[in-house]
Amino acid sequence: MENNNSLEAFNSMPVSKAVIKNAIPAMIAMLMVLIYNLADTFFIGQTHDAYQVAAVSLATPVFLMFMAVGTVFGIGGTSVISRALGEGRKEYAKKVCSFCMWSCVIVGITMSLVFLIFMDQILSLIGASSDTWDFARSYLIIVSLSGPFVLISNCYSNILRAEGQANKAMMGQLIGNFLNIILDPIMILGFGWNIKGAAIATVIGNLAAAYYILYFIRGKSSLSININDFSIKDKICSGVLIIGIPASLASVMMSISQIIMNGLMAGYGDMALAGIGVAMKVTMITGMISMGIGQGVQPLLGYCVGANTWDRFKKIMKFSLIFSFLLGLILTVLCYLFTNSIVSAFLTEPSAFDYSVQFSRILLTTSTFFGVFYVLTNALQAMGAAVSSLIINLSRQGLIYIPALFILREALGITGLAWSQPVADILAILIAIVLYLWVSKKMMKLEEDKEYKEYKINSN
Repeated sequence: MENNNSLEAFNSMPVSKAVIKNAIPAMIAMLMVLIYNLADTFFIGQTHDAYQVAAVSLATPVFLMFMAVGTVFGIGGTSVISRALGEGRKEYAKKVCSFCMWSCVIVGITMSLVFLIFMDQILSLIGASSDTWDFARSYLIIVSLSGPFVLISNCYSNILRAEGQANKAMMGQLIGNFLNIILDPIMILGFGWNIKGAAIATVIGNLAAAYYILYFIRGKSSLSININDFSIKDKICSGVLIIGIPASLASVMMSISQIIMNGLMAGYGDMALAGIGVAMKVTMITGMISMGIGQGVQPLLGYCVGANTWDRFKKIMKFSLIFSFLLGLILTVLCYLFTNSIVSAFLTEPSAFDYSVQFSRILLTTSTFFGVFYVLTNALQAMGAAVSSLIINLSRQGLIYIPALFILREALGITGLAWSQPVADILAILIAIVLYLWVSKKMMKLEEDKEYKEYKINSN
């Protein structure tokens, strides 16, 4: 068995070293997720069929529902496990890990069946046109078959970081995404399977999530996926879900809002739809890497909460916020300077290209602050602040963004749809700052009061 004190080891490192060492693998993993997302669109774009690109834009938010549910158990499990390890409750952490595993299997199978049975209704809901219907249907039917493995992959890429195994978490994602990237050109262009080839490559890549299962089976973890350790008692189920559900709502609301956005954008034609789909890929470059920073620091913060080391907690937060802001600024500037080159890799149809460049530059106006947002959000999750996490995750992609789509479309037309996201970003970041300051101050005060009472008792 590998060193089961790896998270404790991170806690004894200098803050900058601990953050970078834990965040870099998470950022690389998210970078691979980004490349994997870009690969499908890029190689389908090489068919020079903008309708297939539009179909992928329609299908992607639906498929992201699987990832969102995996996040329920991944983020929720990470929060509970890291705090349990900080408190020295290793057997409890094992049970939480097993609960997450078997929940992914059961829920993943159920979701796959629901998607396959109600596929036509789903296509009608997302606004597939006669030109994109068959493409989107083929893609979604195939990728739905890998449902349980998508959940497991997204869950355990987080949970291994709770154990301090950031490199192992990264490797699991690298294997699956790299395999997908290799297979995309072979199946889409080489075999001429077009969008079906992209879907098959995605399924095979997701099957590589078995890497995580093998890691546990080989006994290299201090945690467990043994069904004998499965339990919903002792607040295991509620503890995971109370943090995981609010966290996953960010992904769920992202999918729902993107479906609404696609439906509204489709009113301006399939080329506009293809354009916004690629523009979102451009901003994902900053977004996904920034998300990796947040995921990387969450177990460090969670451990500090469990161990009541608040001075270190504050130092980790300060370094992480500065680091994430500077990285976001650099990535945003690069994306802005090379917008035309990036878009041209996906779209050659002139009107779709023009739409995408215009939309990309609008969406990039707030991408500098993505890292700050994700660090604050993950800090709240690390502290177990379920209500605050719920508020933030409902706000950015739901309570603010969805109304903004309709309001700004009426005010500005097609560009208003694109400006809705930056408006939602700014408001959500302000809410996150206020909630973080309130929750952290409250928790630190409670701990100070507790220590003072213990001191008074002992002194008497």
